[in-house]
Amino acid sequence: MTGERATSLGRALGLLEALGTDEVIAAGGCGVNELAERTGRDKSQVSRMLATLARAGFVDRDPRTRRYRLGWQLFALAARSGDQRLLAAAAPVLVRLVRETGESSHLSVLRGGAVLTVLTESPPRAVQAVSWVGRLVPVASTSSGRALSMDHDRSQLAALLGEGGWERPTAKAPADVDELLARIRQARAVGYARVEEETEPGLVAVAAPVRDAVGRIVAAVNLSAPRFRLGRRLTKAGEAVAAAAKDVSAAMSAPMATEPEAELA
Repeated sequence: MTGERATSLGRALGLLEALGTDEVIAAGGCGVNELAERTGRDKSQVSRMLATLARAGFVDRDPRTRRYRLGWQLFALAARSGDQRLLAAAAPVLVRLVRETGESSHLSVLRGGAVLTVLTESPPRAVQAVSWVGRLVPVASTSSGRALSMDHDRSQLAALLGEGGWERPTAKAPADVDELLARIRQARAVGYARVEEETEPGLVAVAAPVRDAVGRIVAAVNLSAPRFRLGRRLTKAGEAVAAAAKDVSAAMSAPMATEPEAELA
């Protein structure tokens, strides 16, 4: 790689890092002027580089606010190169969950104040819930978000999401941190989070937390489907998701297999 190309790559990575800060994510993105200030680059140079990154899908531009944010292509790459142990542990469990329930299953993680789906397994059927891989969705109105924040107290939730006033995808979504905390407490009591038409009309979902070896929540296993298919089975689906999350947690905590050492001659 020539010096000029290396410099260009470094500048592009600097822009992506700036867009990936918690502050910028919480603000819904960043404009050209602010990005130029944050990175110490010339405005026209930043604008040209953002246009290149947008064409490649690494950033998206909101046509209304003119703010840039990280693009889905970047999330897709991150999903492939993330915590390989977590993905390896979850993949067979999600496949089994699909066989047991006949519905799509997902693995999600927290990213800033949002939920990112990194792995999905789906049954071969004509009618599916929307594809979630690589998408950032709200914590407050999703089952995965509640499972991922199941250990949060009120102050932690407020620090993550604010006191309220956040965007509500439907009227059934919680309006403020106290309403959200009440629903999280309900989820704790049964071991899984349950959401009915809070993310979008007609969609229901359940999710349970995955924990690492020291008990920290690192991911969530989730099922989502149209209400007409899953609504009457939602309690059983929640129990199945909770069991699946425990299996992934156990696999995450198990000692990693090692190759036997070769004997010395």
